[in-house]
Amino acid sequence: MLYDGKNYHFSNKYKMQIVDRVGGGDSFGAGLIVPSLEGYDAKSIIEFSVVASCLKYSVEGDFNIVSMDEVLQLAGGDGSGHVQR
Repeated sequence: MLYDGKNYHFSNKYKMQIVDRVGGGDSFGAGLIVPSLEGYDAKSIIEFSVVASCLKYSVEGDFNIVSMDEVLQLAGGDGSGHVQR
């Protein structure tokens, strides 16, 4: 959920298998910053943040090695909510 000062915005729900929890919060935080700097609207910002975090949980290690294209693909995906790696 993201509150923009006037409205609450919610992301879609995603079903995923967690491989490694380390770095998920950092990925979420970075996922708030990047689309904000790119001028995305509030709904797109929260969606991007949640997807970036979900994708990080799907890989081992401390780094989110997914690309921006992967995040955008899942965020604008087929609506299944399934993270596939």
